[in-house]
Amino acid sequence: MVKTAVEIAAAVRAKDLDPVQVTREALARIAAADGVVGAFRRVRTEEALAEAAAVAERADLADLPLAGVPVAVKDVTSVEGEYASWGSRAGSSTVSTEDGEIARRLRAAGAVIVGLTRVPELCVWPSSDGPDGTARNPRNPSYAAGGSSGGSAAAVAAGLVPIAHGTDGLGSIRLPSAMCGIVGLKPGKDVVRIPGENGWFGLSTHGPMTTTVADAAVLMSVLAEQPGLAKLADPKPSRIALSTQVPLTRAPLPRAFGRAVARAGELLRAAGHTVAPGTPRYSAGAVGGLFARWVAGPAEQAAGFDLGALQPRTRTHVRLGRLLATRVRDSTRERWLERAEEFFTEHDVLVTPMLATLPLKARTWHESRWITNVLPSVRVAGFAGFWNLAGYPAMSVPIGVHPSGVPAGVQLVAAPGGEALLLGLAAQLEAANPWPRTTAT
Repeated sequence: MVKTAVEIAAAVRAKDLDPVQVTREALARIAAADGVVGAFRRVRTEEALAEAAAVAERADLADLPLAGVPVAVKDVTSVEGEYASWGSRAGSSTVSTEDGEIARRLRAAGAVIVGLTRVPELCVWPSSDGPDGTARNPRNPSYAAGGSSGGSAAAVAAGLVPIAHGTDGLGSIRLPSAMCGIVGLKPGKDVVRIPGENGWFGLSTHGPMTTTVADAAVLMSVLAEQPGLAKLADPKPSRIALSTQVPLTRAPLPRAFGRAVARAGELLRAAGHTVAPGTPRYSAGAVGGLFARWVAGPAEQAAGFDLGALQPRTRTHVRLGRLLATRVRDSTRERWLERAEEFFTEHDVLVTPMLATLPLKARTWHESRWITNVLPSVRVAGFAGFWNLAGYPAMSVPIGVHPSGVPAGVQLVAAPGGEALLLGLAAQLEAANPWPRTTAT
C-alpha cells in the first residue's frame, strides 16, 4: 500500500526515507499503471528526480510539511519548464520560465511535482478525455474518472501518488473525488488567494485531492498558506442537516447514494452531533446564474486560444459563452446567498449525495456534439455548483459503494470559514467508517 503524504513527510523529515527513492517508486507506479488509468498528460521523470535530490539537501528539511511527497498538479497552473495545456491543442505550448503560485507553494513545502494531470478541454466537462487519452476510474475503468480534475483523482485513487492538486469551478474537485472514492475539498471563496486569478467569475478555486483526511488537511494548509488547517481537531457538537433531494429537478437518485447520506447521518449522530432532515431553498435563478458563468468563464479564458482548433463541443460552448457574457450578474449570486445564509442560520453543516447520477462512461466524449456532453454533465453535477456560486466550503467524503463498483460519496457543506469544521467531521467519518484508500496493492 502506498504510504500517505503525512507518513512520507514524517519519514523524510526524520531522514528515514530518501526523497529520491520515494520519487522513483512513484514514477515506477506511474510507468506500470498509467497506460490504463490515463491520469497524466505529462510525467516529469528526470525533473522530479532532480527536485527530490534537492529536497534531500534542504537546510529546512525538518520543517517541511510535504517533505519529499510526490504530488500531481492539474494541467492548468504554471510550472517552471512546463506549459499548462488546459486539455487543449488550441492554446500556446510556450513553457513557463517560472513557477506559478501553486507550484511555488508546493515546492516551498517540500513537495516533488511528478507530473501534470489530464483535464477536459478548458476544464468544462465531467469527463477528462481528449485526443491524447482518457482518465479512467480506477475503481471501475469502464467509467470516466470525472472532471475536470479527473486525472488528479485517477492518479490518487490508483495509488500513483498520495496527493494531488485540483481546481473546482462547478464540482471539479468534488465530483471526480466522489467517483474515484477519495477525499476532495473545495475551500471557500478567497481561502486560497492567487493574485490575478478570478476563475469563471469567482466560481473556481484550488484545493486538495487525497486518500485520507489528514493528507487533505496538510495539503489544504499548504495551498491556503494557513498552517493551522493541518491540525485536525474533533469538532464541537454541530447541527447537521441531511438532504437527498436533487435540487430543483427532484430527479430519481441511485439508492446507494441515498443510503450513503443516511449512513453518514448515523455515524455523525453517534459522534455526538444533532442530525435531522433539512434542504436549502434552491432557486432556478441560481441555476441560470451558474449556467451563464459555466459558458462565459471558458469563453473569457479562451481569448488566447485558436477558436478553430478547439474541439467542436468546446467551440460551441465558447460561442454560447460570448453571447451570454452579459448575463453574468452579481445580483444572481447575492439572491442565492440570501437563501444559503438563511439555511445556515439554522444548521452548521449540510450533508447531501455528491453525485446525482452515476459517472459518465469512459469514452471519447470530446468527439460528441455539445448537447450530447451537456445533458449528462448537468445531471451528474446537480448537488455541486450551488456552493461554488455561494463561495461556501464543500467536501466530498467516501462512504459506501454502488453495485457498479463506483464509490458512493457524500458532500459536506459549511458556511464561510468552515474548512476546519468539514475536515474534523470528515475525520470522524473516516475513523468510524474507513474506506479503501487506493486500488493499489
